[in-house]
Amino acid sequence: MAGVPHQPQNPAQTVIPATKVEVSLSCRNLLDMDVFSKSDPMAVMFVQATASTEYREYGRTETIWNTLNPDFVKKFTIDYFFEESQKLMFKVYDIDSQSADLSKHDFLGQVTCTLGEIVGAPGSKIEKPLTSGPAKKCGTIILSAEELSSCKDAVTLQFRATKLDKKDFFGKSDPFLLFYRCNEDGSWTTCHKTEVIKNTLNPQWKHFTIPVRTFCNADYDRTIKVECYDWNRDGGSHDLIGVFTTNLRQLTSGAAGTQTFDVIHPKKKAKKKKYKNSGTVTLQYAKVEQQYSFLDYVRGGTQMNFTVAIDFTASNGQPQQPTSLHYINPYGMNQYATALWAVGEIIQDYDSDKLFPAFGFGARTPPGYTVSHCFPLNGQPGNPYCFGVAGIMEAYQWTLRQVQLYGPTNFSPVINHVASLASQSREGGEYFVLLIVTDGVITDFEQTKEAIVNAATLPLSIIIVGVGNDDFEAMEVLDGDEVRLSYRGRQAERDIVQFVPFRDYVDRQGNQVLSQARLAKDVLAEVPDQLLSYMKKHGIKPGAPPPAYTGPSGPTAPSAPSAPTGPGTTNIV
Repeated sequence: MAGVPHQPQNPAQTVIPATKVEVSLSCRNLLDMDVFSKSDPMAVMFVQATASTEYREYGRTETIWNTLNPDFVKKFTIDYFFEESQKLMFKVYDIDSQSADLSKHDFLGQVTCTLGEIVGAPGSKIEKPLTSGPAKKCGTIILSAEELSSCKDAVTLQFRATKLDKKDFFGKSDPFLLFYRCNEDGSWTTCHKTEVIKNTLNPQWKHFTIPVRTFCNADYDRTIKVECYDWNRDGGSHDLIGVFTTNLRQLTSGAAGTQTFDVIHPKKKAKKKKYKNSGTVTLQYAKVEQQYSFLDYVRGGTQMNFTVAIDFTASNGQPQQPTSLHYINPYGMNQYATALWAVGEIIQDYDSDKLFPAFGFGARTPPGYTVSHCFPLNGQPGNPYCFGVAGIMEAYQWTLRQVQLYGPTNFSPVINHVASLASQSREGGEYFVLLIVTDGVITDFEQTKEAIVNAATLPLSIIIVGVGNDDFEAMEVLDGDEVRLSYRGRQAERDIVQFVPFRDYVDRQGNQVLSQARLAKDVLAEVPDQLLSYMKKHGIKPGAPPPAYTGPSGPTAPSAPSAPTGPGTTNIV
């Protein structure tokens, strides 16, 4: 079966499986609810659905009899997405019977958190007090997360072809390769597609790197099928040139350039007795290396530093008017506040001190009311930090009452400011994320391009959220997904900008929670890969994770730091 090709109607792009993490639970100093023995605890994990405020049961641990300090053997395996706020709830019960109805058992307490909060904690471990139980002190729950990955290797491959069949009437062929891995049931899963090389019978494709677990489920002897197609513009009827099979062990065992495969078209082979092949494909390069994940760096101590920059130009409209994009609506959040909350709520889980610098630009600021393009939201030039996303929100509202909206819309000052901070931390200990929320066309477009090209060499990602209904065509240029940004002939080292227009995330039914979840997912989706691209480019390996939790006498999670005081900040304990 491995040698029989099929022609897909629309060959798929690479699909990378979601990362999975394993959540482990322990409890300490639980309440004793039994008269003649200790409690018999069981823990239940609940997950909040993205578009709902309700939690659904995800799974239950086993019951451990007669203990107030259980270490549960049962783990919870869950898909992990950096770009989503995955809210979890854990409830602990004293089991009194065989009933599956939780209301029949004594409730000992509960904890709510996000999966990101667990993963982002030192050593990916947190200890939190149980609340809402029958007493003031109900004990604590210890939660830890570990990434599940059978193989962290990645393989880099490069192929060229020679004397492929001519498929185009007015030209040669436009060949590309499509890779499939064989599943245990004999089916095939698409795992990679090369780029198309136009009008040639002797193409050489670019290097590509793919996780070994994606390429062959980490089985070096699993069959890999490679189909060679002639690309057609309609996208649904690419012409099969031929096919060959191999496996990763074969690809990585020989010297470069010595492995050549006959590309066989099955119909031609069946019809023509003297048929030899429809060309050949030669392996030019193969190398397997350990591939680190985003979680490896987070667990190894890399801190995510989140900075906010808000557009206070006059084009937003006066904040006192309901038509203003900065209008403080007593019945809901405006677009600026929604964007800040959606992104900040996730990022804050990955910064241990929860202190975030927040700036404004394009306004006249007191006391002299001169125009500034990088002023602190809390009014403290020497200490622009806000505590948590709640502190940023309060500082934002405070600033609206202090400044005069003006202009122009200059991005480069705040980008250069954050870039100067990132330039002082190039060794992998910190990664910076700048969120710019704006309503209009950039005034200093050329300076902004220069700032981004310069910043692409640093541990920095830039997220731009466009609010309102203006033309954001220039923003699409900065987002280098299609064409890498360049300035005066110098191309950006990495794509570090992600732009999204807020209007694409307004839920038609007015579901603000759903809008925030969709926005956060899309604006943060590229950050892990951008972090990895920086680390790989500079040869930075993740640090060693802290030692595993050793019990009640071991280390505990640090308490929350005190927030800076001053206008626009909040002390949260």
